[in-house]
Amino acid sequence: MSIEWEEARRLAYEAGRAAAGPAEPVALPDADGRTLAEPLRALTDLPAFPTSSIDGWAVRGPQPWRPVGRVLAGGVAAPLTEDGTCVEIATGAMVPTGAEALVRIEASTRDDDGRVRGEPRQGYVPEWRLPGEEASKDEELLPAGTAVDPAVIGVAATCGYESLNVYRRPRAGLLVFGDELLTAGTPGAGRVRDSLGPQVPGWLRRYGAIVEPGSVTGPVQDTLEAHLAAVRGALAGAELVCTTGGTMHGPVDHLHPTLAELGAEYIVNTVAVRPGYPMLLARVPGSDGRPRFLAGLPGNPQSAVIALITLVAPLLAGLQGRPAPALPTVEAAAKVRGRGDDTHLALARLDHDGRSATPVGHVGSAMLRGLSNAHGFIVVRPGTEAAPGDLVPFLPLPLVIGERP
Repeated sequence: MSIEWEEARRLAYEAGRAAAGPAEPVALPDADGRTLAEPLRALTDLPAFPTSSIDGWAVRGPQPWRPVGRVLAGGVAAPLTEDGTCVEIATGAMVPTGAEALVRIEASTRDDDGRVRGEPRQGYVPEWRLPGEEASKDEELLPAGTAVDPAVIGVAATCGYESLNVYRRPRAGLLVFGDELLTAGTPGAGRVRDSLGPQVPGWLRRYGAIVEPGSVTGPVQDTLEAHLAAVRGALAGAELVCTTGGTMHGPVDHLHPTLAELGAEYIVNTVAVRPGYPMLLARVPGSDGRPRFLAGLPGNPQSAVIALITLVAPLLAGLQGRPAPALPTVEAAAKVRGRGDDTHLALARLDHDGRSATPVGHVGSAMLRGLSNAHGFIVVRPGTEAAPGDLVPFLPLPLVIGERP
């Protein structure tokens, strides 16, 4: 019996979350694209000391002020202890204890005897950053599960981190099934060009997996022995193996017997979604005690991509310790029919501001033209249809490598 689409995604995510590997420390420059395994906390107040935001003078008492020194960024300021004194100060420098105001250099003058006159800006907060203005020591800045990007790395560096504890990125491989497939040249004479072998690794990388050169194998010969050997070999070097084709029970569909031979446990076996039928996700025992996963994608290209974003995307989110992918809401720009008791995923393109989505053409299960012109899928739940103007869930495609799910 087919599993409801949203339930299938939940099961895939929970399976990945339960199997997420241990954290490892990674140097800041290498942490981009990883996921925080623990909260990022401020190691000190930010800023750690009062910091000037201008070039000018730090002054104490009434003017005119007698200069008694200078403080540059990176230096330690001596205290101002007497009224009527000041120090020249640079942007980013430590504001001396005892300073009462900062005067911008362009708002100041100097007398013949060198004394400084000027007016601090009125109606403004003091023109320096106070300790703890951005964060207090031990304050949680980002929770565990945050995807690390250059901005996160910058925050960590500001705090004084040299490395981050992050989840391991899972390794993934791909097996392409089907004797009818060509890996080069144009289709014809009963044979079709394989479009999944070249594209699936890119989708996997966008969802955070490592796909090494040489981790795509196929077409695998349509025999049980060849399937068993290929799956065993792929699982030996990857936490996740995707297969294309062979998810039904036809005369040359050997995936289910292969899984049975390997002692696999189905997490999801067929999903009530169109396009995308049939798909599966199985857990395979690993020799090291950690499970491996096999995602069976249909052979039709668009259906295979739908299976990947239905089952593989939430699985990979879980394996990396990230939150379960959430669906934003958009306005349907045109009618989208339902598919009875199944969820309908309708390829659509977002408008310029991302608030509405228009269905695209060329959306047959075996077609990829519509996919290449789309930003994702309008989700039409079972027993419903979408009318123009309706607010509907939208399942986005990851259009940029490392994009947060």
